[in-house]
Amino acid sequence: MAYLDAKSQLPAHTPGVPKGEEVVRLHGREPGRDNAKRTRTARDATSINPSAQAPIDPAMPQMPPA
Repeated sequence: MAYLDAKSQLPAHTPGVPKGEEVVRLHGREPGRDNAKRTRTARDATSINPSAQAPIDPAMPQMPPA
């Protein structure tokens, strides 16, 4: 099978748009993402607001994704 030798005409990054790591350096971490080294929270793992969400069944525990 032959490989296509296609090249993109578009740049990988749009000039003038800040990258994610630049935003963190300038403004600090977002609320809920402070403790990245020890544990993970639902906010960190899925970018949802965990206080606005609840388990499907009230008997289920509040557990963020690993």
